Amino acid sequence: MLMANLYVGVSGLQTSQNALNTTAHNLANIGTEGYTRQQVSLGDRKYQLIDIKPAISHKQTGLGVAYVNCKQVRSVFLDASYRLESGRSEFYDISYETLEQVEDLLQEMNGAEFADNLTNLWTQVQEVAKDPTSAVNQAAFVNRCAEFVESAKAVYKGFVEYQENLNKQVKTLVDEINDIGDGIRELNQKIVAIESGYVEKANDLRDTRNSLLDRLGELGNITYEEDIFGNVLVNFEGTQFVLSDNVHHLGCDIEESPCNYYTVYWEYAAKRYEDEEGNTVLDISGAHVYDLTKTVSTQLNTDVGELRSTLLARGDHNATYHDITDDETGVYYNKNIAQSVIMNIEAEFDQMFHNIVSAINEVYENAASNPATLQNLKDGRATANPADYVMFNMIDDDDALIYDIDSDHTAGNNITGLTIVNTEVNEKLLQTPTINTFVTIEGEEDTAAATALKEVFTDARYTLNPNVATRIDLMEYYDALVAQVANTGSINKALSENQTITVNTISAAREQIVGVSSDEELEFMIEFQNAYNASSRFINVVNEMLEHIITSLGR
Repeated sequence: MLMANLYVGVSGLQTSQNALNTTAHNLANIGTEGYTRQQVSLGDRKYQLIDIKPAISHKQTGLGVAYVNCKQVRSVFLDASYRLESGRSEFYDISYETLEQVEDLLQEMNGAEFADNLTNLWTQVQEVAKDPTSAVNQAAFVNRCAEFVESAKAVYKGFVEYQENLNKQVKTLVDEINDIGDGIRELNQKIVAIESGYVEKANDLRDTRNSLLDRLGELGNITYEEDIFGNVLVNFEGTQFVLSDNVHHLGCDIEESPCNYYTVYWEYAAKRYEDEEGNTVLDISGAHVYDLTKTVSTQLNTDVGELRSTLLARGDHNATYHDITDDETGVYYNKNIAQSVIMNIEAEFDQMFHNIVSAINEVYENAASNPATLQNLKDGRATANPADYVMFNMIDDDDALIYDIDSDHTAGNNITGLTIVNTEVNEKLLQTPTINTFVTIEGEEDTAAATALKEVFTDARYTLNPNVATRIDLMEYYDALVAQVANTGSINKALSENQTITVNTISAAREQIVGVSSDEELEFMIEFQNAYNASSRFINVVNEMLEHIITSLGR
């Protein structure tokens, strides 16, 4: 029996030493990001049965203490909450940053504010209304119109360039998500290989895997579970992503977008086939990762993830006034445009531009002093075209004159009308600003045209979008546009700040569980050191007893 007690003491030494090693490992990683506190679990070894007593408990003797497990101290609930809320925080951060960029583009372009050019145009309209026959006023008005067009093009170009930057970010984020998926699968294989013996735990590898899951949670809406072998199986946006033996990668396709913007799809669900000419065609119609027409909602978890927010902010094309005006019901606008920060502002901004240039053109075309009208009155024949002497023309470029919006909205190719991209000042007026003299056939001032030109900016007949009922004039339109951006930015800023507080709160609660406390670890170190010393003394006592027995028997 005494010899067996030596093994009991040795088991105490071994388990205490392992516990001390774990404590030292915790202390060494106090400042390591992503490290999870490890805790030793100890238990009894199997008991040895000595005698069976039917009426009372069996007589047994213990075989010592066993090192059962070295587990990580984590909260599954807090992990899941942190990854969901951090994804929601990233969503609103991107939305707020995009709105900030839009504000910058609206307020300052090429050293001159667009608002100044709009104000200058309105000021010159008033000067023309005061003295329409003044050659100075006529020339100045043409120049102001040219400045207005160039300024609008610069602002719109800024929107398009920012969309292109967001498009590049989409590809970067997709590549990162795929890399994380591959990394998780590789770690799964290593963890399963190490833990298959049921003795050693791959806790440091698990820390790395948890860090990847944290980052994946920021990029999109994820769910996950660990199988009996130690593999973590991950779903991304409701679809299987990391499996036990495979990773379903995300792909980027540009064929669906008229602007060559990336559409994110599942590679395993896409179909490839050859067309009649033998070309390989990729069909991703049933493989989309996101349905961006869904309403952004916390209840639906459609406000989670950096990738979704970037795709929504970017949109899928460069929007124009057609995205607002071609849909009387507002259904298309609300599903496809309103939720995209950039496309919404593009459509509203282009609508303002279109309203201004179209209204000015209408005044010029219908004016009694239009050069073509005067010529027709003099000749008695309607051979000259008044439309040739309007202020703005469409650029003679096939690509700029045609648009093709989703079939649910407007089918086929259509003439765009006057948009920012395809509008220029009439070359005839640029060469001869006084070609329209604002003098009627009777030799009088064309006060009707001058008044109509002024009313273009003062009549309250415009709305920002189908969701706004209040009608405003063109001078109020731009202020309302900027105010809308500012208000939406303020809302998104508040949401972003609230989400940051939520994430920090959950992170602090999680850190209390997974984080290493030096005071607590030092207490454990003293406890395990005392246990080690106790086992050592126990062995010494058994050794002395054995020595005494052997010495006595030797006599």
